[in-house]
Parts: sequence; structure tokens; C-alpha cells
Amino acid sequence: MIDTIIFDFGDIFINLDKQATISGLQQLGMTEWNAELDRLNLLFETGDISHDEFIEGFQKELPNASKEEILKAWNAVLADFPLYRLEFLQMLSKKYRLFLLSNTDSIHIETFENKSGISFYSDFYQCFEKVYFSFEIGKRKPNADAFQYLINKHELSPKRTLFVDDKKENTDSAAALGFQVWNLQVGKEDVVDLFDKKIL
Repeated sequence: MIDTIIFDFGDIFINLDKQATISGLQQLGMTEWNAELDRLNLLFETGDISHDEFIEGFQKELPNASKEEILKAWNAVLADFPLYRLEFLQMLSKKYRLFLLSNTDSIHIETFENKSGISFYSDFYQCFEKVYFSFEIGKRKPNADAFQYLINKHELSPKRTLFVDDKKENTDSAAALGFQVWNLQVGKEDVVDLFDKKIL
């Protein structure tokens, strides 16, 4: 009997346009997403480098780009957050313990909050018992310690907890710890299809 659900954020609630960021960075001179950009992204997502260090790292890779241009390209990934998903979440929150566990960075969260407005993002966050962003807790999926962090803090029983994420490596990691999982297929499934999956 599932009594708790842990959700990812990107492409579960907020739609992402990853190609928009890649295209934006290419326009600023990026030929390919390389190991250094990947390193900067991972460090920023776990809060190991600051906002300024992240931007400066990108400027070294894209010497002709301004800070503003890099931020615009970086934030282009954030698309819309359909209201019907929030309404679905509000309904779920009356029946289950809900948590958010997202690999993300301070720039993306600040941008999401600014774009959506305080009323919307407050309603969203209030659906959860607790919201966890990787840059705040210093842990990111699919590493087991990210899941263990929630288990320990909230005395969760993995077998009674459903984890919903669009990345298979994340759901595989959660399943290995005993969680029930739904690897949502973006573009084919929507989080509001949850009850159709016969998981709950």
C-alpha cells in the first residue's frame, strides 16, 4: 500500500525544452556540450560552485558571450507549467505524503519562481511535505545518498513509497533501494495519468 510519493520536477510538472538551451549556447559559440560544461553543471547542481563561478566557467568556454546571454540560453530550457498538473497535485496532496526531489540549480529555480509568480509557486510548494533541490542538499540523483537522505529524514518506507522520474537511471537507482517506481515517458505519458498506471 503506497502512502508516499516522491516526484521529480523537470518534465514531470514543468515542461523542459532542452534543445532551446543547446541552440542558445551554440549561437554563443559552443560547438558541442563538452566535459568541462558537464563538470560545471554537476558542480552547480550540487551547490559546490557559486552562481558567479558557474557563469565564469561558461564564459571561459564561450569567450565572446556576455553573462546576460549565457543566462538567457541557460534558462531557455524552462518551458510552461500547465495548471492542470498543479490541480492534480493539489488533489493528490490530500491523500498522500508528497515530496519533491529535483536535480537543479539556483538559477533555474530563481527563474521558475520569477516567471510563475509567488502565488503559483507557493501553491506548488505547499503540496509537498518538503521540497528538496540538489543544489541545496548537496546530493543528486541517481546517487543512492540522495534517496537515503529522504528516507532518513522522513522515516520513509521504500516499499510504500512511489518515485516518479523521467530518467531511467534515476528510477533504476530508486528501485534498487526498494522503492516502487514509474519511469514516465515524456511526450507519451503525463503525470496526471498516474492512476491509469495502476501503481497506486
